[in-house]
Amino acid sequence: QVQLVESGGGLVQPGGSLRLSCAASGSIFSINTMGWYRQAPGNERELVAAITSGGSANYADSVKGRFAISRDNAKNTVSLQMNSLKPEDTAVYYCNAEIVTKSSWWRQTNYWGQGTQVTVSS
Repeated sequence: QVQLVESGGGLVQPGGSLRLSCAASGSIFSINTMGWYRQAPGNERELVAAITSGGSANYADSVKGRFAISRDNAKNTVSLQMNSLKPEDTAVYYCNAEIVTKSSWWRQTNYWGQGTQVTVSS
């Protein structure tokens, strides 16, 4: 069993900052790409940022220069620092990880966290 547990969402005023964190636990052999997605009401889930095990990151155009993704491979965690937040950043944010488990070492499986609400409003 593998779990992804997110933390750090909440309500913030426009221009403010929040930091999201996600910890993966369970029978993990290795983790490839980790990332953050978001879904606003009425919209499809979209990629916000992702980072490989080697540290290469990519971002959605809408968050470049404002958000920063990082990970700690030793702790199986990924974080998203969100600065200069805008009302349009309001969404449920989901952690995602491509995980190879000890019992299925020949393949990777996509795991999702339960989601954390981020609301940007004055």
